[in-house]
Amino acid sequence: MAASTVRRRRAPPRSGVINIRVKPAERALIDGAAAAAGKSRSDFMLEASRRAAQELLLDQVLLRVDRATFARFEALLDAPARPNERLQKLLQLKPPWE
Repeated sequence: MAASTVRRRRAPPRSGVINIRVKPAERALIDGAAAAAGKSRSDFMLEASRRAAQELLLDQVLLRVDRATFARFEALLDAPARPNERLQKLLQLKPPWE
């Protein structure tokens, strides 16, 4: 197939806009990095922002521990709750759906 007959799928158009103010030196740095990556400034910034957002959110939900720590954690989860006054009160409450 000749290069001129290859059809590329177009990505859905973007509908949102994010505006930020930057110092000239920051813009030059971003532009240089985007050029080095062969991307537009917008594509470079969107990719970097998306990656940073995903990493931050994963850091809040993903917890890595060694095997011994995980075993202790698992044992605590599997152990029956120790009776205490607050637990006794909670168990005596009528569920809101009843």
